[in-house]
Amino acid sequence: MSEKESKTTKRTVRQVFAISERNGKSYWIRIGAAFVNHDGSETVLLDALPVNGRLQIRAAKEESRPEEAQEGEGSK
Repeated sequence: MSEKESKTTKRTVRQVFAISERNGKSYWIRIGAAFVNHDGSETVLLDALPVNGRLQIRAAKEESRPEEAQEGEGSK
């Protein structure tokens, strides 16, 4: 693959959330990102670790920038 091709290739980006439950509500906190590699494997980059070990990996919404993710919002 040439350098030009690698710059224009779109990577599949996913958002990683930790899910905690309090007072009957689920709270989703964005704690990282995941990328699909060229060979189909995935790389997960975490900025934090979930206390309960529960993660949710979802496709990133194209219209929202990563810093505008639903951090700290109430139940989904």
